[in-house]
Amino acid sequence: MSDASQRARIHLHRGNLSEARHWYAEAVKEARNGEKDQALTAALGNLGNVYAQLGEYTEAEACYHEVLTLQRREHHPSTVGETLVNLGNLKAESGNFETARAYYLEAIDVLHPIEHHRALGILYNNLALMELATGQPGTAVVHFQRALECHRTVGDELGLANTFSQFGKALLAQGDLQQAERCLNNASEHFIKLGQEPSEAAVLRLLADIYETRGDHVSAWRCMERAVHVDRRYHLPEIENDQERLALFHARGKEARTSSAPPASPATFKNQRPVE
Repeated sequence: MSDASQRARIHLHRGNLSEARHWYAEAVKEARNGEKDQALTAALGNLGNVYAQLGEYTEAEACYHEVLTLQRREHHPSTVGETLVNLGNLKAESGNFETARAYYLEAIDVLHPIEHHRALGILYNNLALMELATGQPGTAVVHFQRALECHRTVGDELGLANTFSQFGKALLAQGDLQQAERCLNNASEHFIKLGQEPSEAAVLRLLADIYETRGDHVSAWRCMERAVHVDRRYHLPEIENDQERLALFHARGKEARTSSAPPASPATFKNQRPVE
């Protein structure tokens, strides 16, 4: 890895996208001068990813297309499929859904024969999200299920966690509370296993929505209690809203417990026999 690429990775890890973009651009220049296609492919791909995160879609697309040309020349179907997924993601994020769908379908044609399940899991998940955005919830459910199958095949815990979370959110929006609860509980378990508490908190907020809809204020309160704990630990911006919901659920749960308690019966006393 070149010095420029290493600097770019450090800035990317710190979330400094502007500096990461600068150093990946330097890495691309170095790779062009060195005339090494493999180094150029890696640098261009990373630069495209940073452009995409910055919302600079035209620049990102140019990088991905050049990467695709190099990968096809090298006859690497796995990386070709991954880049097609990136192009699909790019078009979906910019609202060009028909072009995004075309890239995704082409990626499926490339990735399925080589059984690249990790990339397929990401692809189907993103395709499901796009179908939701275009008002096709039934098709989205099918793609979410396919994504889960792919994640399970390769044991991708993070992929399972994210897909269960997004699938559960979609089911909740459709009013399928039972299936949504199952998906979100699965997501929570995987995020706990991965030690990703902020993501766990996001799932708990959705579970609280389900329990609130059912009138189960005690369960909703327990979810928000855990979410607030995570908010405080990681200084999350949701803490104020979560604290308000926690107080509300606590009050409602207390009312429910009080109103559902059986009436107190008169105290009874039994005669005690003296100890012999």
